[in-house]
Amino acid sequence: MKELLKKLVLCYGPAGNEEVIRDCIKEEIKDYVDEVKVDVLGNLIAVKRGGGKKVMLAAHMDQIGFMVTYIDEKGFIRFSRVGGIFVQNSINSKVVFKDGLVGVVSYESEIEDIKDVKLDKMYIDIGTKSREETEKLVKIGDVAVYANGFAESNGRYISQAMDDRAGCVLLIETAKRLKSSPHEVYFVFTVQEELGVRGAKTSAYALDPHVGIAVDVTLTGDTPKSKPMAVKMGEGPAIKVKDVLIMAHPKVKELMITRAREAGVPYQMEILEAGGTDAGAIHLTRKGIPSGVLSIPTRYVHSDCEMVDASDMENGVKLLLKILEEEIEF
Repeated sequence: MKELLKKLVLCYGPAGNEEVIRDCIKEEIKDYVDEVKVDVLGNLIAVKRGGGKKVMLAAHMDQIGFMVTYIDEKGFIRFSRVGGIFVQNSINSKVVFKDGLVGVVSYESEIEDIKDVKLDKMYIDIGTKSREETEKLVKIGDVAVYANGFAESNGRYISQAMDDRAGCVLLIETAKRLKSSPHEVYFVFTVQEELGVRGAKTSAYALDPHVGIAVDVTLTGDTPKSKPMAVKMGEGPAIKVKDVLIMAHPKVKELMITRAREAGVPYQMEILEAGGTDAGAIHLTRKGIPSGVLSIPTRYVHSDCEMVDASDMENGVKLLLKILEEEIEF
């Protein structure tokens, strides 16, 4: 699973530009499902056919990024956010464009108080000396993403784009290990989640599943800087109670708890006070779809060094397999 995660987090795929990561995921999953298709918006939908309930698992492919809005006379690049870019996480960070061009995000003056840092005072430096030189390499609308690489330390994986390539890995691994299921299972790798759960909305409408489960990262409360929260890395995947976009359906939540206990998988209960997942769109589709979320505890979310625990990911796969291998009674 580590090598697959490394491969995915290093793939380029900001929201609205998911072609590279989509092709990568397609190659990984195509031999383990009955059909793979791409819908109009760009969601990748892989299906394992069956005669039971339609179960939709959703993990978003896209990552946050920096979109070029202006190039000044000295060749420095101004940008806008694509998703939840935080200025305090971006100062002096390395970024990369789709073609491999590397730059550094910096600030136009000395920083005395990080609270005063404004996005419109930031720029990307690609080492050029003039607007003309930069314009040969970059155009308005191009998007750069964090480029910090991948590392492992004490059973934890560290990289940009764990949100939500870690979730994509769980779906792929589940598809590979799932021998049989009484259900028809849809592994959906969504687009534009970071811009407002857009891909989940259209794919859920088209599929009209009986049950929806989003697989995404969540914050933790186990570091000195963190806000108190009952989620810790290394203590199992988290089963969501609520976030800004959803109150998890009680039957889906209880299903996940029951299956975790049956499988002997450690789990935690999650209440996220800021942010949401694809389940926020899925559960409001058509006449309503019972939905829940399996969350991967992650430190330093929306930075270039997001951290996840290997055991949480492995236990997440085990829980998904147990859910899919058993009947769902509602």
